[in-house]
Amino acid sequence: MLRVLIVLTATTLMGSVAHAQTAETTTTETFVAVQPTDVLSYNLIDRDVTNNAGDTIGEIKDLVISGGNLSGYIISVGGFLGMGEHYVMVNPKAVKITYNENDKKWTAVMNATKEELQKAPEFKYEGRWQR
Repeated sequence: MLRVLIVLTATTLMGSVAHAQTAETTTTETFVAVQPTDVLSYNLIDRDVTNNAGDTIGEIKDLVISGGNLSGYIISVGGFLGMGEHYVMVNPKAVKITYNENDKKWTAVMNATKEELQKAPEFKYEGRWQR
C-alpha cells in the first residue's frame, strides 16, 4: 500500500512539473519583438495615399484584420470635411508603405487614380463595422 501511495505521489508531482514546463513554453511564444521593418497602425491612420504621379488620391482610415493578418486598408475618397466621403477596401499589397529615414516621414503610394477608387465597390461603416 505504501508503494502505491509513493508511486501516485511521484506521478502527480511529475505531471505538475510537465504542466509547468508547458505553460512556460506557451508564455514565451506569446510575446514577440517589434522588428525595424514593422509599421504601427497610428503611422497609417489618416495617412494620405498618393499615386505614382504624386497626386493625393485618398486617405487611409482603417485597417482590416482577418485571422490575425492585415487583409486590407479602408481608404476614403472624395468628400469635404467628412461629408460625401466614399470608402473602399484595398488589398494591402496594392499600397506601398515606406519610411524615409532622412525626412522621418511615412508615405503610402498606390498605382491608381482618384476616379478608379471612386468607382471601386463601396465599403460602408454599418452593422458590426459601425463606428
